[in-house]
Amino acid sequence: MDFLEAYNEWRKFATEDSDLVNELESIKSDENEIHERFYTSLAFGTAGLRGIIGAGTNRMNIYVVRQATQGLANYVLQKYGKGCVAISHDSRIKADLFMIEAAKVLAANGIKVYITKELQPTPVLSYLVRYFKCQAGIMITASHNPAAYNGYKAYGEDGCQMTDVAAGIVYDEICKLDMFKDVKTMNFEKAVEENLIEYVDDKVYDSYLEKVMEQQVNPGTCENAGLKIVYTPLNGTGNKLVRKVLSNIGVTDITVVPEQEMPDGNFTTCPYPNPEIKEALAKGLELCEKEQPDLLLATDPDADRVGIAVKDHDGSYRLITGNENGVMLTNYILSCKKADGTLPEKPVVVKTIVTTKLINKLCEKYDCELKNVLTGFKYIGEVILNLEKVHEENRFLFGFEESYGYLSGTYVRDKDAVVACMLICEMAAYYKKQGKSLAEVIDGLYEEYGYYMNKTVSFEFEGASGMKKMAQIMSDIRDDIPVQIDSYGVVRISDYFLKYEKDMITGDKKDIDLPKSNVIALNLDGDNAVIIRPSGTEPKIKLYITAVGNNRADAENICNNLIVSAKKLLGVE
Repeated sequence: MDFLEAYNEWRKFATEDSDLVNELESIKSDENEIHERFYTSLAFGTAGLRGIIGAGTNRMNIYVVRQATQGLANYVLQKYGKGCVAISHDSRIKADLFMIEAAKVLAANGIKVYITKELQPTPVLSYLVRYFKCQAGIMITASHNPAAYNGYKAYGEDGCQMTDVAAGIVYDEICKLDMFKDVKTMNFEKAVEENLIEYVDDKVYDSYLEKVMEQQVNPGTCENAGLKIVYTPLNGTGNKLVRKVLSNIGVTDITVVPEQEMPDGNFTTCPYPNPEIKEALAKGLELCEKEQPDLLLATDPDADRVGIAVKDHDGSYRLITGNENGVMLTNYILSCKKADGTLPEKPVVVKTIVTTKLINKLCEKYDCELKNVLTGFKYIGEVILNLEKVHEENRFLFGFEESYGYLSGTYVRDKDAVVACMLICEMAAYYKKQGKSLAEVIDGLYEEYGYYMNKTVSFEFEGASGMKKMAQIMSDIRDDIPVQIDSYGVVRISDYFLKYEKDMITGDKKDIDLPKSNVIALNLDGDNAVIIRPSGTEPKIKLYITAVGNNRADAENICNNLIVSAKKLLGVE
């Protein structure tokens, strides 16, 4: 079916959502707009679906959601014979509608559904899957994308985002379906009456918060610490649970950014609600100048990631990177547990392969096993699952990725900004009682181990030839491994696609026991590194630079020189 046929079919059958009807009518004379919406379909992968809200197969709407959910229902029924699924949503436009539509499809297929009465963070969805012993879960969110987007994340029975294998099966099922003729649905009220759809009771959220509270390292630390916080949920889901858990541990002096307190999928004061970027924190930083807190906390719309700013030596507010925050939390957990004798035997910390190598130094100091996994928090969740299988889940202490995602504990299998906010405040209070700010803490770690600067640089390859060009770049590097980057020799190469690691000094070679991924890591003299990772979904290559200097200026100089040389390697001077 070509795009015009698809458009005409939608005009005939897509009549249930007036917004879509009006949109289809408005573009009837604009072939380019019709093409944009119908030339392809949103692909279902390990991250589920994500796209601009609107009419068409290349947009997020009730029909695309229904089709995806029917594919998921087929998967659940084929694999388990029967089952139940938990669904929640964040503050995105139409997110509550998409949750209801997904629930109606599952119920029509005889699958029990647990849905939330109001928006909830993504980690809560992971918790619900595990709490109700579901076979799958759905979170309606587009994470930190702009307001025009919505998305659909699918989870497996372990509470992790779906694996490549499971997502592939679901996608195959979706592709078999005519979205108007092959999708089952039923009346929502009838499904509730028949107990096929059930709202999650508030006591379940209380049990989630109890699990979060169990992750405290030094209970009672925040009481009487005089910790002052400015917090922004960026118009998302974090407001209630973050404030509740902070209140529970004794953090009561909290000023919330008023323009970003309430759920609002339009994100009018932060067009890119991503705590990784300074623009998203502008309102929070502005309020910090007035309130002079110890700490700014900012959770993204689905509250699975958190960014922070801390008061620096000169009284200004300093943004802390995801790597720096992860380093401080890891050090805090390891040092305190070591000191009070609660560090488990053979403790485990997990990070992604593009996350700071400074963690290696900490793990060496505390005789802690460090596991490196591919990018994606599901791989951190997989480590917990494997430990669980041999009844050693208590060894897991902390997992994090450079993109501001953290997890302590095994109660969920996704990054959790609620527990991260709690631990960050506890850590800040702990050091405040010693007369130290978090700025002084991270600087102290740099003094002890060297100044590790981590920077990510992206390069786009435009047009239809972009993906082909990227493939050629990666092939060329593999065919002719560089012996040095800038003035630093390549001491070890890790190729996660060919699944080998080679010591360039001794020639020793060993296999990498991770799923195949198109990533090349060039480890250099002085613990510096350049990691090259092309996107699998868009024409973009990312460089992850590690530069180690004696101080910030030294590391910055090394970093800039490595970027210049790496650009030459990619041919993007």
